[in-house]
Amino acid sequence: MADKYILHMLSPLPQVSPFDANMALDAGFDAVLPYAGIAPTDVTGLVQDAIFSRPPKDGAKTGVFFGGRDAIAALDMLEAAKKAMVPPFVISLFADPAGSFTTAAAMVARVEVVLRSKLQRGFDGLRVVVYGATGVVGFASAVIAALQGARVVLAGHDGATRVQRSAGEINRRFGVTVQAADASTEALKAELLRNADAAFCAGRAGVQILGAEVLRGSPDLLVVADVNAVPPAGVEGLGVQADGVPLGGCRTLGIGALAIGQIKYRTEFGLFRRMIESGKPVSLDFRDAFVLARELLA
Repeated sequence: MADKYILHMLSPLPQVSPFDANMALDAGFDAVLPYAGIAPTDVTGLVQDAIFSRPPKDGAKTGVFFGGRDAIAALDMLEAAKKAMVPPFVISLFADPAGSFTTAAAMVARVEVVLRSKLQRGFDGLRVVVYGATGVVGFASAVIAALQGARVVLAGHDGATRVQRSAGEINRRFGVTVQAADASTEALKAELLRNADAAFCAGRAGVQILGAEVLRGSPDLLVVADVNAVPPAGVEGLGVQADGVPLGGCRTLGIGALAIGQIKYRTEFGLFRRMIESGKPVSLDFRDAFVLARELLA
């Protein structure tokens, strides 16, 4: 009988994330085995190698994690892994590239709590602008918000072309309607914000996206969230520990990176625990992360 919980970590990058490896081991996996430079075409062979090494009744004791820095690639690898199963030989799967799915889930869940507790509203019909939208956190947070009924716009810091491709991919895969817009100048960025109820800042670490003047010029903006914990903050004047506090000079409520990060950590840890404790194989992505983040904040 298999008595070890084994996690195979697959990444298209030259290395597997030490963060994710540490998290998986701390969550209770007995062994975490990294595989770098993995292409989507490699997934079927690796997964079938793993599923046939143990009896079907022990399938839940084997897991595959999909990392990297590309949301679409991770989702494609997850789907390839599902198709590689040969029931009753089935194992657990979890996609969280660059920790983005759990980070996005934590950000959207934090925003939802602030909206409901302080403004008595939810995401349905909420106008959301996502800055840093070409990254993995921006992509995942846009999908989650859109699935909750928000009217989402992806803001392209280098023009509309790349975010239009991302919006098209989101709409095709998830059956929602996400828009794309050019945010390559301060004037365009400010115009988008003036027509928004909420803003997600998911840009690169140490890059300020929204300045105080732009925020003061957006009187309808209810809440802004920022995942950047490296100074300067993505939102000027927003403390990393802020959790629904007004920004200086305006009524907008801010949510900082560490307030989001606390739930992100617990969400990723919790999904690794679910793989171990479920008793049957599971398949997890950003939707499962959002459900858990909500539960943790309830």
